[in-house]
Amino acid sequence: MRVLGLETSCDETGIALYDSERGLLAHRVYSQIALHAEYGGVVPELASRDHVRKALPLIHEVLNEAGLSVNELDGIAYTSGPGLVGALLVGACLGRSLAWALDIPAVGVHHMEGHLLAPMLEDDVPEFPFIALLVSGGHTQLVRVDGIGRYELLGESLDDAAGEAFDKAAKMMGLPYPGGPALSKLADSGDSTRFKFPRPMTDRPGLDFSFSGLKTQVRTTILACAVDGVLSDTDKADIAACFQAAVVDTLVIKCKRALQQTGVKRLIIAGGVGANKRLREQLRTATEAMGGAVYYPRPELCTDNGAMIAYAGTRRLLAGQQEDLAVAVVPRWPMTSLPAVDEQAGAAHG
Repeated sequence: MRVLGLETSCDETGIALYDSERGLLAHRVYSQIALHAEYGGVVPELASRDHVRKALPLIHEVLNEAGLSVNELDGIAYTSGPGLVGALLVGACLGRSLAWALDIPAVGVHHMEGHLLAPMLEDDVPEFPFIALLVSGGHTQLVRVDGIGRYELLGESLDDAAGEAFDKAAKMMGLPYPGGPALSKLADSGDSTRFKFPRPMTDRPGLDFSFSGLKTQVRTTILACAVDGVLSDTDKADIAACFQAAVVDTLVIKCKRALQQTGVKRLIIAGGVGANKRLREQLRTATEAMGGAVYYPRPELCTDNGAMIAYAGTRRLLAGQQEDLAVAVVPRWPMTSLPAVDEQAGAAHG
C-alpha cells in the first residue's frame, strides 16, 4: 500500500511517501524558521499561509523522487491534531480533497502517535511493549505502549514541556530563534558543574515532570552573573550547559523509573528534543545498564515530518480505518483516546 503523508501541525510542512512493502520511498520537510525568526516564535496565521504555499510543490517533489504518479497512490494520511487549528486545516483539506478526487481512502493521524511510531521507520524496530518518552516543544510524556492505539499515560509535564523550557531559557539568554537547538550547541562549550540547578520532581515518587522552576533558575543565574545587564560568552555557555544537564538528568531519572516500575525493557525516544546528543547518550547508557535497549528515529525524523504521518496512517488504513467526507481537525486531542489497531490487519514493514 502506497500512502502519501501530510504534516502541517505547526511550522514545518512535511510530505512523504511510504510503501507498506518497500518502506519509506521519499520525504521532504520545509521549515518556516526564517519566516518566524523576526517574531521570536510561531505566528499561526503566517504558518497556515506558508503551508498553503509549499504543500503542493512538495507533493510533486516527493512523487517525482519516488518515480510515481498521483494516480498510483493507495491512500492519504494527514495530521488532524493536536496542533494549530489553521495549520491543521490546510493539511486536512488538502489530504481529504486529494483522496476524494482519486477515490482512495484518507485517515487523520494523531501528531504524537506519528512521533511515537517514528522509530518503526528504522531497520532496528522495537517490539511491543515498550516505554515511549515523547519529548518536544509542546509535549513531555512517558507512555506505555502495548500496541498501536494501546497507550497508557504514565506521566507528563505539569507545566512547560522540555522543548518549550529550552526555547524560553534560550530567549532569556538572548540566543537566536529557534532557541532550543542554539542552547544545546552552546552547552557543548560550557561547564555543566559551575551552577547548581535542580532536577525537578526527582526527589519524590511518580513519573510527572515540571520544568518551570528551571526557567526561574536560569533567570536568577542570569541576574547574578550579568554585568550592566550583559552576560559574558563564558557565562552564557556555562548556564546553557547547566540547564541542559538538569533537563537531561531529569528525563533520564524518570525514564529509568518508568522501566523499573513497569518491568518493560525497551525504551524509545521521539520528538524534537529526541535529537539532543547528550540525552541520547545518557539514555542509552542508563538503559543498557539495566539490561534494556533504547531506540531512536534518525535525527531528521525526530522533528515534525511527513514520514511519521505516512507510516502511522498506513498502519491504520491497513487495519480498515478511514475518514468520511467531512474535514475535521482536533487541536487538543489526548492520545489515549485513540482506537486500538488490529495488529494482524495493520501489519506493515518499516
